[in-house]
Amino acid sequence: MKTIATTSAPAAIGPYVQGNIVNGLLFASGQIALDPKTGELVGTTIQEQTAQVMKNIAALLEAAGSDFDHVVKTTCFLDDMDDFVPFNEEYAKSFGDTRPARSAVAVEKLPKGALVEVEVIAEVCA
Repeated sequence: MKTIATTSAPAAIGPYVQGNIVNGLLFASGQIALDPKTGELVGTTIQEQTAQVMKNIAALLEAAGSDFDHVVKTTCFLDDMDDFVPFNEEYAKSFGDTRPARSAVAVEKLPKGALVEVEVIAEVCA
C-alpha cells in the first residue's frame, strides 16, 4: 500500500490520509470544498463548492498518477438533494466521455458546514 500526500489538496482534518493506492487503484478520502492553502471552506453555493471539490480531487488524482478519465467510481454526499441538478452540472465538467459509476446520497450534515463531499476510486496509470 502506498499513501498519497500532496500539498495541492487539503490536508486531512481527522485521523485519515488523503488516499491510498492498493493493487493499482487509488482509494481517495472524501473531499469537501477546502482551500488547500488556508484550510477554509470555499464558496457558498453548490456550484462554487463542487468546483473546488473537483479541483481538490484533480490534485489527488495527479499526485497518484491518475486523472478523471481513470476514475471508476465516485460517491457523492449532498447536504440538500435539492442541489442535485446544479451539482450534476458542475460535477460533469470534470469528466469527458468516460464517466464513472456513481452513488449520490443526501446526508444530514457534512464537515465544516460543507454542501457537498465527493470520494473517488481511480485506476492508477503511472
